[in-house]
Amino acid sequence: KGPEEKDTRAAGRGAGGELSISIIGAGMHIVGDVVTDGTVRIFGRIHGTVRASESVLIGKEGEVLGDVHAQEAVVAGRVRGTVAAGGRMHLQSTCDIEGEIHVHPHHLLLDEGANFNGQVRMVEEPSGARQGLLPPGSGAVSSE
Repeated sequence: KGPEEKDTRAAGRGAGGELSISIIGAGMHIVGDVVTDGTVRIFGRIHGTVRASESVLIGKEGEVLGDVHAQEAVVAGRVRGTVAAGGRMHLQSTCDIEGEIHVHPHHLLLDEGANFNGQVRMVEEPSGARQGLLPPGSGAVSSE
C-alpha cells in the first residue's frame, strides 16, 4: 500500500473523544507552523515546522520545508529539514529528504530507493519519560 492507503495505528482524540486527523490536501500551501494533538496527513506543501503528538504522514506529492516532529512518521514525499520521531519512522521508496533524522534505535525502516542526504541520529528515550512531542532541537522525548 502507498502512504495514501496506509492506515495509521495512532490517531489523537479531540476533546469530545473523536479522532483528530488533519489533512493538508494537494494544491494547498501553508506558510507557518502546523501543530496538532493528533495525526496530520500532508499531500500539499508546508513551509514551516510540523508537530503532531501522534503521527505525520507525508504523501508522495507532499513537501515540508521545515522540521517534522511526531511520535510516528511515514515519509513518501520531500522534506528539507529535520525529521524526528519518538517511535516508528518509515522512509518509503519515493521519499527525498535533505537534513537530519532523529529516531530511536530499531525504529527506522528505510525502503530501497529512498533518497536521504544528511545525518541519522539514533536517540535513546530518557528513562521514565513518557511518549510525546519532541522539543525543538532535541532528540529527547518531552515529559510535559
